[in-house]
Amino acid sequence: SKFIVHLTFSVTYFLSVVSPRWLSPGSSVTLSCEVEHESAGWSFYWYKAVPDLSHKSGSYSYELLPSSSNGNADNSYIIHGQTYTAGYVCRAGRGEPHVYTLYSQLHFVWSGGQTSDLHPSASLSVSPDRVQHFTSDSVSLTCEGNSAEWRVSRFLFNEALSFCSKWGKMNGSTCHAGELWSITGVYWCESGSVYSNAVNITGQYDDLILLSPVHPVTEGHSVTLGCKLKKENLLSKVFFYQNGTLIQSDSRAEMIIPAVSKSHEGFYKCQSSGKESPQSWLSILHKSGLCSFPFSL
Repeated sequence: SKFIVHLTFSVTYFLSVVSPRWLSPGSSVTLSCEVEHESAGWSFYWYKAVPDLSHKSGSYSYELLPSSSNGNADNSYIIHGQTYTAGYVCRAGRGEPHVYTLYSQLHFVWSGGQTSDLHPSASLSVSPDRVQHFTSDSVSLTCEGNSAEWRVSRFLFNEALSFCSKWGKMNGSTCHAGELWSITGVYWCESGSVYSNAVNITGQYDDLILLSPVHPVTEGHSVTLGCKLKKENLLSKVFFYQNGTLIQSDSRAEMIIPAVSKSHEGFYKCQSSGKESPQSWLSILHKSGLCSFPFSL
């Protein structure tokens, strides 16, 4: 399968036309770069973003991708076998001597898998381990791997990239989310040239949330989904739905799937006490090491 990330820019103004995407590990990624008022003679250059932790505000250096050092006449570039989270930019040049445009906007492709094969050098864990959190919750994001220095990055729906130093407090390898935790986004760890797996986390003002794991669940493993009110215990029946279909209705506040399979992948939500939680995607990590995410920011 292929996931396409378009990196679009002009000589004077850069504009993103397609949001970054989640990818299934091992997919081919096609990067597309466009110049406004395009004419003949452009060569395109592709770069990998390398985290620069020397700046507290957060920055990146750019390394040319293989076979891009002399520029390409084609404005697309295919990366085969993408298995990990990464950031990319492009720029164009023409003339003798070569005159370059500015770099395009930085775009990320994210991998949600947490296995050591996909992310051998870095991983991100979340406590409490769930996708949905009340805005009043205390949440910690911990980076693990072979590094003495980390930063936690967040990407929001409005395409704003920021770091823990802006909205939380970094203590060693753990980011403790601060007052702005209520903003929903994608989170991951960075250290040197290393990116961790990425996770989708939401902060909810609603009174009811679904308790579901933040990481994909491996085929054959068990998973427990829960339903939680903000200020009180559940007093009535609890209803669990998968893709809009009722799958459990009783007094239990949790639903156990003893051995997940591909058929269990989908959107889940719960209802109780006249309230309904937002829905969250449950991703299944197949035994081949692949998992899927049906949405993007």
